[in-house]
Amino acid sequence: MATAQQRGVLPVSFFDRDAEEVARDLLGVVLESTHDGRTTLGRIVETEAYLGPHDAASHAAARIGRTKRNAPMFGPPGTAYVYLIYGLHWCFNVVTGPVGYPAAVLIRAVEPISGLEVMRERRGAGVADRDLARGPGRLARAFRITGELNGHPLQEPPLRLLAGVPVAADRVAVGPRIGVTGAVDWPLRFYLADSPWVSR
Repeated sequence: MATAQQRGVLPVSFFDRDAEEVARDLLGVVLESTHDGRTTLGRIVETEAYLGPHDAASHAAARIGRTKRNAPMFGPPGTAYVYLIYGLHWCFNVVTGPVGYPAAVLIRAVEPISGLEVMRERRGAGVADRDLARGPGRLARAFRITGELNGHPLQEPPLRLLAGVPVAADRVAVGPRIGVTGAVDWPLRFYLADSPWVSR
């Protein structure tokens, strides 16, 4: 298996595309987080695309417009959009498309590769390894992703996205997004059909 140093960092051009394409292609990509000298690595196994102002489920839907909260979605592709839900859980998104167009991909689940002992420490005693980063809130805690990283360029430490092993089309499942109240039937959730690390 390639080390983090051997994996190439995904260039900005990877993200400067339609959110739906990026969401599919992020499957198999490696998430790398380094904090306090400790690195955690995981393979992305589940994503959701949020397409822009015409997407009723997006934080930047036309009825909402640009706000202080969603402003990072209008920023450069390949940067992080990190927000808090229920006042408790951070969620990590990747901004896509051109500057000024608010689209992003939510990273819903990751298969841990390295640094499991660090993830266990962050997630608390008694959490099964399968649940360390299964779901966006759990993932953010395991990889120590907080609002401090909102707007962070994902080509630079402490949070980077690295090239992984491409995922064959027959391993990818597609379905509606989870927990949305608008555009509920849009097939914009992508996940590895055979992965036990997927959130549902």
